[in-house]
Amino acid sequence: MMSTQLKTRLHYWLAIKRIPRLASNIKINLVNQYGLSGLFDLSSSALSALGLNGNQVTAILSPDYASIESTIQRCHADKITIVGFDDDNYPALLKETANPPVLLFGQGNLALLNQPQLAIVGSRSATISAREHAKTFAMQLSQSMVITSGLALGIDAAAHRGALNAKRYTIAVVGTGLDIVYPARNKALAIDILANGGAIISEYLPGTKPKPGCFPKRNRIITGMSFAVFVVEAQLKSGSLISARMALEQNREVFAMPGAINNPQSKGCHSLIKQGAALVDQPSDILSLLDFPNFAGLYRSNSPKSNKKVEKTNQQSLFIDPLLSSVDYEATSVDIVVSRSNLPTEEVLTRLMALELRGLVTAVPGGYIKMN
Repeated sequence: MMSTQLKTRLHYWLAIKRIPRLASNIKINLVNQYGLSGLFDLSSSALSALGLNGNQVTAILSPDYASIESTIQRCHADKITIVGFDDDNYPALLKETANPPVLLFGQGNLALLNQPQLAIVGSRSATISAREHAKTFAMQLSQSMVITSGLALGIDAAAHRGALNAKRYTIAVVGTGLDIVYPARNKALAIDILANGGAIISEYLPGTKPKPGCFPKRNRIITGMSFAVFVVEAQLKSGSLISARMALEQNREVFAMPGAINNPQSKGCHSLIKQGAALVDQPSDILSLLDFPNFAGLYRSNSPKSNKKVEKTNQQSLFIDPLLSSVDYEATSVDIVVSRSNLPTEEVLTRLMALELRGLVTAVPGGYIKMN
């Protein structure tokens, strides 16, 4: 084990990240209460009294500092910066969300993380016209703000490329370790983002391979860092609509581009517009609908107190998830939640994931439990 003198704040943050099956917001609350290093000085009984289970207590009492040091050295070799929750580069707006990551891994110009950002998201299998629109909007809007997206095929890639074509900045938030580019065909795009002063970030350790559950989770980072989300094209059941719901929960503005009424790829955007999202068909719409100087000030201040949130009660109420009442404070199986809610299993699983990301439920053996 490393000597106490050699432990740094990064060792502690990585140890906190490794605490199993504990929501990020709870980890951060523990650090706020006991201090970054102080948490690791608590006794087994004190940790158990906090409601932590045996595996969680062990992870705090006996961190694998050899593995943690290996991660730090691997990041150094791959030019990956570890940004802890208390780091100046950690995005100020992301800190204010319900379940922010305890740390981020970043490459490139990390000063962008606290610059005004607009998230542009949409379908991976987007139509040609939608990809062109995303690129055009990103080219123009990147003159005023950083374009943030997820490095996926379709709309994401078009948005990144639009900002690059305008010789402006873009941030990619990925669902893998930063030593893996997924999808592989976007490797050239990732290289161009870094070469042109942009940034790529992830909450996942180097070596983390693409898994389906990682990508909905990374969406909360895309929306959390941004003051608004622009959905260009999306189906009714898509990750982009999950992002829109997250954005509303994070008190962000949501914009949507309309499309042809017979195009299934546009039905998600049409649904958002019906439910209160602002209809956008030209870049100037976004700038005119936002009080942009005030939004930009949120980033310059880097202070939670500066975020004068706009009330969007009517919009947010459209996305209140009724499944929460179907989950008990003891393990509730997915089948029971399906039965109580009268919703399809696929939709229940999607909504449960959204609730888990908000820290309202947590997955346990046998199903889910409601959090206090």
